[in-house]
Amino acid sequence: MLVQEKTTQAIAILDELGIDAWLTFVRETSAGGDPVLPLIYGPHSLTWQSALLLSRTGERLDPRQIALNYSPNDVYADGLGHGLYQVLLGYLAGTSYAERLVSAEGIIGALRGRKTPAEVARIRTAVATTLEIYRRAFDFMQPGMSEAQVGAFMHGQMAALAIEETAWDRASCPAVNSGPHSPVGHAGPTDLRLERGHIVHFDFGIRQDDYCSDIQRVVYLLRPGETSAPEPVQRGFDTVLAAVDAAVTAMRPGVTGMEVDAAARRVIVDAGYPEFRYATGHHLGRNAHDGGGVLGPAWERYGDTPFRALEAGHVYTVEPGLAVPGYGYVGLEEDVLVTEEETVYLGAPQRELILR
Repeated sequence: MLVQEKTTQAIAILDELGIDAWLTFVRETSAGGDPVLPLIYGPHSLTWQSALLLSRTGERLDPRQIALNYSPNDVYADGLGHGLYQVLLGYLAGTSYAERLVSAEGIIGALRGRKTPAEVARIRTAVATTLEIYRRAFDFMQPGMSEAQVGAFMHGQMAALAIEETAWDRASCPAVNSGPHSPVGHAGPTDLRLERGHIVHFDFGIRQDDYCSDIQRVVYLLRPGETSAPEPVQRGFDTVLAAVDAAVTAMRPGVTGMEVDAAARRVIVDAGYPEFRYATGHHLGRNAHDGGGVLGPAWERYGDTPFRALEAGHVYTVEPGLAVPGYGYVGLEEDVLVTEEETVYLGAPQRELILR
């Protein structure tokens, strides 16, 4: 059972970090539960004030440190609200335990980041389903269709495969961007029409059996008489592919996310393109953005997360991109697993520009 795997893993992390006890303190979780609960408690709700306590030994003890779920850097480790924190302090008043409270950020980051074999298997399945939906969408799409029509078709294929949830907000998943005037990012498909001579960029993922995929793909719609993409389009694709390769090559245990980001970013900038204004990648798991470290630059908005080291068992997206003026956006995104020996793709990567 996955919850048993993760609680066993959590106890090992406590021992590794030298923290005696980890306390998840909650109430009325149906109104907004702590993000860590699905990992250590499963799909259940709690009503009254409840304390879930894990210790290094599994026995009653007098802990030197008690980790609580608050964090300035990681939203998934920040599940203890300020009001409930005040309630807890009231319970601990008159004892020495209030002085022993520390952040559980390191525990939760490790727990979410280090995927068990069962978690990896679920992500692989979600990736495989996503790639199948992409395959069907590429066969379906035609010049003259709107971005919204293609997005609706992909939602229809989810239903045909009994997939109920997208990996993020359904209105913007998939993103379908045709040509240079389509808004790129987590924006939904528009009424813009697919035209020959356009790059069509996709960003799409699903949640299957509680775990997510997050994959970007690129298609070029050939103009009459063309048998290959124009040089600027092909060069843009080749550059992004080289950036993906540079990032994956750099990914190994002990390397920081900032170092991986720098490897990918350097390829884009050295080729003469502006640097992309987002991180090269992020953790992937129960959520599309799964907390913990980030493959990103040392920008203020990322806090200390780019300085965290990669570990075996981490699953990341790798997603550099660039705009090709006059044609559209080239963005590739692959889902990969870090192991002790190498970093492996969890689904077949896009190695060539898709032509239609």
